[in-house]
Amino acid sequence: MKAFLLRQTGGIEKLRPEEITKPRIEANEVLIKVQAISINPVDIYVRKDINALKTFILPEAGQDIFILGWDVAGIVEEIGEDVKDFKIGDAVFGLINFRGAGNAYAEYVAAPESQVALKPNNISFEQAAAACLAALTAWQALAIHAKLKPGEKVLIHAAAGGVGHYAVPIAKHLGAYVVGTASADNKEFVLSLGADEFVDYQNQKVEELVTDADVVLDPMYGDHLLRSIKAAKKGGRIISLLTDFEGAIAEAASMKEVHGYHMAVASNGHDMKEIASLLERGIISSHISASYDFEELPKAHQHQEVGNSRGKIVVKI
Repeated sequence: MKAFLLRQTGGIEKLRPEEITKPRIEANEVLIKVQAISINPVDIYVRKDINALKTFILPEAGQDIFILGWDVAGIVEEIGEDVKDFKIGDAVFGLINFRGAGNAYAEYVAAPESQVALKPNNISFEQAAAACLAALTAWQALAIHAKLKPGEKVLIHAAAGGVGHYAVPIAKHLGAYVVGTASADNKEFVLSLGADEFVDYQNQKVEELVTDADVVLDPMYGDHLLRSIKAAKKGGRIISLLTDFEGAIAEAASMKEVHGYHMAVASNGHDMKEIASLLERGIISSHISASYDFEELPKAHQHQEVGNSRGKIVVKI
């Protein structure tokens, strides 16, 4: 099979297509003939930085060849002897082995049965691949970690991005009043997702306009969390995707009695079934800003690296 291998961290030229052996599956795994994958910001970090690679891939001792990627949608070609819920020919999708070796940049992927779900018939493989890491992050952040309740006010930063464009309709589905931030040219898009209010982060200070959020979803690095703390009400909850609550940030949160949690998305087939249901009912949908053929995967990385994409970038295989 063909796969994009990473033998050394660095630029997009480090992603090289090669012919390798098709993976063997364990008793609890399915072999997926991949139809589409999606690219996430974490893919870029791992490709560029050896420390990120060690953090997210969790390489074995002496390992020097890697296949990046975690978001997969495709067709089950083989099933392990212990697999109960899937059969050959099923269309499935999922976030595979995050954190760990997802090995998604390949024509075939071995995936634990417990991490995938049936793809809804009313969406494409590209739309399904897009709704893995990003949609799971939004669901786990709001429904599981924040325990968002009907009537609460939630502030979602980067509401037009990969996580954000799922988080807005998920929050509305959970009964929240939603404020979304993005650049001015994304205003209509964010409002179309269901946001009740929009804040142009480039020209407005969200912490001056919002000071009473029950929940804040913050996908930014560094001191941006200080602004989120100001936007949260006393006793509010902040879910941070990239930054730890420590030092001055932890002190500021403590002073305001804000509950901060730094979360990492986790592969989970039960949660993938929730995502599948939301997609099937049209509660969430995948906005694909760009689609690339498999041989163009480095270009997809380059596109993601530029940033500010609306929705998701996918690769067809």
